[in-house]
Amino acid sequence: MQVPSLEQPWLRNLAAAVAGALLALAFAPLQWWLLGLLCPAALMLLMQGAGPRAAAARGFWFNAGTFAAGTYWLYISIHLVAAAPIYMALALLVGLVAIMGLYGALLGYVVARFVPARGALRYLVGIPAAWLLIEWLRGWFLSGFAWLSLGYTQTDTLLAHLAPVIGAYGLSAVLLVAAGALAMLVRGSRRERVLALAVLVVPWVAAASLAKVEWTHPSGPPIGVAIVQGATPEDEKWVAENHDATLELYRELTLRELGVPLIVWPEAAPPDLAESIEDYLAELYRQARRHGSALVLGVLRTSDDGAHTYNSILSLGDAVGWYNKSHLVPFAEYYPVPDFVRSWLRVLNLPHDDLTPGTTDQGLLVAAGLHLAATVCYEDAFGALPLGRLAGTDALVNVTNDAWFGHSSARFQHFQIARMRTLETGRYLIRAANDGISAVVGPHGEVLARAPEYRPAVLRASVIPRRGLTPFAYTGNWLIISLAATTLGGLAAWVWIAERRRLQPAAADVS
Repeated sequence: MQVPSLEQPWLRNLAAAVAGALLALAFAPLQWWLLGLLCPAALMLLMQGAGPRAAAARGFWFNAGTFAAGTYWLYISIHLVAAAPIYMALALLVGLVAIMGLYGALLGYVVARFVPARGALRYLVGIPAAWLLIEWLRGWFLSGFAWLSLGYTQTDTLLAHLAPVIGAYGLSAVLLVAAGALAMLVRGSRRERVLALAVLVVPWVAAASLAKVEWTHPSGPPIGVAIVQGATPEDEKWVAENHDATLELYRELTLRELGVPLIVWPEAAPPDLAESIEDYLAELYRQARRHGSALVLGVLRTSDDGAHTYNSILSLGDAVGWYNKSHLVPFAEYYPVPDFVRSWLRVLNLPHDDLTPGTTDQGLLVAAGLHLAATVCYEDAFGALPLGRLAGTDALVNVTNDAWFGHSSARFQHFQIARMRTLETGRYLIRAANDGISAVVGPHGEVLARAPEYRPAVLRASVIPRRGLTPFAYTGNWLIISLAATTLGGLAAWVWIAERRRLQPAAADVS
């Protein structure tokens, strides 16, 4: 029997899909971080010598494999929690995987069309620059989906010390160049292999040299924090019969902690609008002030005219403050669909009302003497979001609810993303989650305290206010992205000119 050869296109596509699926294991909870180097290197080798169509196919199947294995939990949230029909859950999951696959297809086409066919310029410059730009594009285009970006695989490796300088996308760039070096060890000449070995070593040496650098500094004494985790199942939270019990649970857990300077609740913790429970919130505020505590609460609210609903954080300290979530999740918090589709969603008993995004220039929340840069849930996947407020920030606070994803890997991936924000900013993070992962994270991404998951609990810890800016806080993503764009543009021009020169003699011979 003849054994199929890897030269056959369908086998190369299958190999790309397998490599992509394995890449998902580089992220939390398994964090087999070495796959963050090996899997991109495998795709680079699989695209070697491929034309634009074949390279696009391999890129598509690689990304499809990554997101099929890495975001399978969308099925849990859509079908098991939101109770949508199975066919709809599968259709939406396949749709997301296909869209993410198209980004991979774009990568394959760009590499085949505009990157040199071989050598160091291909593996160490061209492919890494193209890949990084498309990863960045995926993070903002059409609202963006920044999940499973390569840099997040390194939160617990030596390379994490580079995050305060170059951020998550910078770490992606380092991994991609290193993956190119691995590919060049396989495909390159002897001289190119020597260069590849040097390229593999340099990032680790640079990271080790930064291990003891403190980019930010303490600016005050430790502040006690209590994170209240209600662990209310998502399919029970908004049931009318559970309304009073949920409010009583949060009230009881909070009253036990009065005297702790800062008490934090998760995203949309009360199963009601803030305006509907004003007396409840006012009584908690009075008791907290009487005992020297400040409250930071995730809660839904409406605008004064009742026309808009926000996913918000309410700060009850020396003054009352609000933060409204500005980066909403499409098809979860708002629905970019025509009215007839909304009617269909209503028939299927699915949520269909849009939330309104907050503005991008909101100030800091002030509570317990801390100036807090706030984010709600998925917002923390956008690393540049808090940078404009960072100069006056003492700490970060994120309220979230990952109960939508059951006991899947989603919460671990999300927590890994949150930890990257502390590395980039050099600040403590207070993270309150409905059923986990509630935690306090230090300025180097270290987990200082963590609540048990899936049950009501209160996590007590402390944070130290910090000031100062990391290099990444000054530049954001623009430095590394501009460098990648300039590099890729220059290479594309060089390839185009070389192709024109190659064709000119042939044209002259014909004439």
